[in-house]
Amino acid sequence: MSKAIFIDTTRCTACRGCQLACKEWYELPANKTRQTGSHQNPPDLNPNNFKLVRFHEHMIDDRVVWYFFPDQCRHCVNPPCVDIANMIVDGALVHDEETGAVLTTEKSSLLSAEDFQAVRDACPYDIPRRDEQTGQVKKCVMCFDRIKAGMQPACVKVCPTGTMNFGEREEMLKLARTRLEKVRKEHPRAMLADPDDVNVIFLLADDPERYHEYSVAQAEPVSRKRLFASLRRPVRAMTENS
Repeated sequence: MSKAIFIDTTRCTACRGCQLACKEWYELPANKTRQTGSHQNPPDLNPNNFKLVRFHEHMIDDRVVWYFFPDQCRHCVNPPCVDIANMIVDGALVHDEETGAVLTTEKSSLLSAEDFQAVRDACPYDIPRRDEQTGQVKKCVMCFDRIKAGMQPACVKVCPTGTMNFGEREEMLKLARTRLEKVRKEHPRAMLADPDDVNVIFLLADDPERYHEYSVAQAEPVSRKRLFASLRRPVRAMTENS
């Protein structure tokens, strides 16, 4: 059975410990940013930030309410990014069935910018990013190296509030559903975000759009124009070499 991460946003204080732990473990360089009017920093996921605590504030009943969302790859049970990437470059992305982790490889650098956009379009959570210097696809890999060594993902290990939880998928689903029952007593609209489809399960206490545009899967189909433009090149190359 695969592993899973359960993220209980009702316990998140936006300390950003998870974000920093991820950056430190992978020795990712700093981003040069500017103040954009939000405590969120950097403004979006990028090749140097696989994890990002998103900040959204809303005025509800004449008071400001903060919604914190520790965004990262959801490690889909059936990851469309892997399917699309490997149709273009075999082995560019890998789905490890034992852990459930969706992994990037050095072969992802063989994807052109247009190819990568097709891969990103396929992701219902808009997660993968491309390192423009190396061409490699960059994103959370569920701390695959730590898991294989019997350790927790760095973000889970450092979390001080119980927001981040890690274990066997069935155990995390049970924990998520138990916690959901308790949260719904105070927040009737509370929900689990796509629990049947992902290995990173979020508990949301309110409507998903209050947290992030991609807090739940977006149903828009992959851009066929981009996808088939990417696929035509390897198909044409095979034809010319036959």
